[in-house]
Amino acid sequence: MPTPANNPARLVVLVSGSGTNLQALLDACEDPAYGARVVAVGADRYDVEGLARAERAGIPTFVKQVSQHDSREAWDLALTRAVAGFEPDLVVLAGFMKLVGPDFLTRFEHQVINTHPALSPSFPGMHGPADALDYGVKVTGCTLFVVDPGVDTGQIIAQRVVEVLDDDTGETLHERIKVAERQMLVESVGRMSREGWSVEGRRVRIG
Repeated sequence: MPTPANNPARLVVLVSGSGTNLQALLDACEDPAYGARVVAVGADRYDVEGLARAERAGIPTFVKQVSQHDSREAWDLALTRAVAGFEPDLVVLAGFMKLVGPDFLTRFEHQVINTHPALSPSFPGMHGPADALDYGVKVTGCTLFVVDPGVDTGQIIAQRVVEVLDDDTGETLHERIKVAERQMLVESVGRMSREGWSVEGRRVRIG
């Protein structure tokens, strides 16, 4: 999925909370050489800091709450239409706490990416850092992946390793993973935007 030369990739970012990963992307996009710009920010709830960050940056926002629709399928279709209206090259789930559905994934095949605070395929789900700590691993980390219908099962774009310290708690480990996660996300989105990417089976190639 190449990006036209000299034309910044269009990013739509979906958030559910404070938007720290969104802010990292917004900061990176201030450099024209980064190769991307955030054209919209969406959320599944109102009054979250992620939306406020976008509004302060002058970026259009929208909200699609599941409770406002008759079914999860109707919500997924509404979200798909809202995102499609901004013609994104890449959709970044940045702390977005809802699973997108078939309509969304079909419309944006291989264009939706997310992060997970563990080294996939190990420790999927909501409690990756705590599960890694409980298992006794010596290293864990974070994964950037292409979203598919499973839970943290998509093709791996990038990974970063984080050492587990003897005195770690789930919280301290997760905080260090978040730092690595932001760096990985910003670096990878920039490369994908500038160089394009392709997905072949389980492999993602940038460039």
